[in-house]
Amino acid sequence: MKRVELNDPAATLQMSIRHNKAGDYDDAFRYANKAAELGDAGAHFQLACLFGEGKGVEKDAKKKVYHLEQAAIGGHAIARHNLGCKEKKNGRMDRAIKHMIIAAKLGCDSSLDALKDATLRAHQAAVDATKSPQREEAENARNER
Repeated sequence: MKRVELNDPAATLQMSIRHNKAGDYDDAFRYANKAAELGDAGAHFQLACLFGEGKGVEKDAKKKVYHLEQAAIGGHAIARHNLGCKEKKNGRMDRAIKHMIIAAKLGCDSSLDALKDATLRAHQAAVDATKSPQREEAENARNER
């Protein structure tokens, strides 16, 4: 509690997490908001979760995205991954992949797995695009010689 009173952002975030686990969402929001004001990226992620779930605050998708963006800018890997998922859901694969690459570089295994999956699907699509009845007929004719 002493570190919270001294405006330590990490301690303030831990108080928010503690209150969130206890079901005290009003105090969880209050402490997360204070830690975010002090510049803690994890606090922005905590606020995004609270706004997304409507715990302690009214559900607000715009505020959720804002806090995800602030957390991602601050180096929060999971927030960056979640932004990538949101971009993918909205059909902006180029932006989604950029977010996933950054998140993977920050150590997010989920982003790395998503990138591997996307790469394998793209490779398979390229292989499938090279197949055609004419191509197979030509290959068979060449093999018969």
